[in-house]
Amino acid sequence: MPKMKTHSGAKKRMSLTGSGKVKRFQANTSHLMRNKSKKAKLNHRGSTTVNPVEQDRMLRLLCAK
Repeated sequence: MPKMKTHSGAKKRMSLTGSGKVKRFQANTSHLMRNKSKKAKLNHRGSTTVNPVEQDRMLRLLCAK
């Protein structure tokens, strides 16, 4: 059987933490920022972990499972 290939789009957008969770950047920060409040912009800074419901799927895309 051939080797599994990592999904190119997924590897650019997500990474694994030390405990094995999937870390991702938050959405809604690219454009149309003038319509968003300062509080909303601050809350979307940085990264977050993937929802546990989606975690298995993301790990498969990253060939980590």
